[in-house]
Amino acid sequence: MHAPAAPLTVETVGDNPVRLWGLTMPERVRRIARAAGLASGGAPGGGPRLLTNAGYAFDPPWLRHAVEQPGFVVLAHARDAGEAEALRGAMREGRPADVPSLAYEDGPTIFNQALRKRETPFLLPLTSATVRQAERASYFGAYKGVTDLLTKYLWPEWALVLTRVAARLGITPNVVTAIGAAFCVAATIAFAYGQYWLGMALGLVFMVLDTVDGKLARCTITSSKWGNVFDHGLDLVHPPFWWWFWATGLASWGLAYDTATFWWVQGAIQGGYVVQRAIEGVFMRRNGMMHIHVWRRFDSRFRLITARRNPNMVILFVALVFARPDLGLIAVAWWTAVSCTVHAVRLVQAEAIRMRGGTIRSWLAEA
Repeated sequence: MHAPAAPLTVETVGDNPVRLWGLTMPERVRRIARAAGLASGGAPGGGPRLLTNAGYAFDPPWLRHAVEQPGFVVLAHARDAGEAEALRGAMREGRPADVPSLAYEDGPTIFNQALRKRETPFLLPLTSATVRQAERASYFGAYKGVTDLLTKYLWPEWALVLTRVAARLGITPNVVTAIGAAFCVAATIAFAYGQYWLGMALGLVFMVLDTVDGKLARCTITSSKWGNVFDHGLDLVHPPFWWWFWATGLASWGLAYDTATFWWVQGAIQGGYVVQRAIEGVFMRRNGMMHIHVWRRFDSRFRLITARRNPNMVILFVALVFARPDLGLIAVAWWTAVSCTVHAVRLVQAEAIRMRGGTIRSWLAEA
């Protein structure tokens, strides 16, 4: 019988007083290793080691990539004690190591399924002069590549400032989520009373904080199962309440729907929301948990405007500018139906490909 392979241990080489997001490099690497299910620290041993250079800051996907690339010198996967010692010396002395390696300068790309993007993750020397640059690179490295137009283009810079403030003050992602939840509830109440501009302002704060909590968790490596449930549960549950109370608030403007219109608008929005989420879930289960939004380039572009909360809020904002919140919600109902139809067609097309023996792969994975 063969002896079981020794577990891979992550080790930080060297010292660095500079902190990234308030974390020392050994602590940050320890958190990254723990999130990847790897042991960290301990005295140098004879088993395989994944060595990280304390003088550099790197995006967490590099660690997962290096695990699969022995000999992969900022991050190095040493296969035995002798190779580990050679790599430690190269790191401490800042010289090339005499092992097969993959150069960062060659621009290798990694497909990050969780964040729906393919890119060359950041890797930078970490000094007092580069720490803000490293934080910025870390923050945008934590951004989803496929998302809605507001999250992608409107408030990334606002959320970066708030993420930095939260990290400096030691505020946890779950606290940010809880604060955002309070603004979400307040916006719902404002909509119910027809205070649409106030609700929009409160909702904007909530939507920005909804970006901050996830980025803070990824940048400080503090993601947790409970935090994920709290954040995504809130995202999933609140939109139907916003659209319902937007409709009831119309009475305050003298624009209340008649009974038939109220129920067809709500039926289209609420039913379409459930069906669209169900389509996305079926697509993921049928295709290895791959999101429908990353199947083809069209799907990624359509995600920018598909009838989710943020694009719907753009429609309502435009309607509010013209003092017709009633027409805005009707437009949301129609756009929900259109988006639902598009996703249903894409699901059928994917099933047809599978029935012919084809494979559904993300265009990002093929890049």
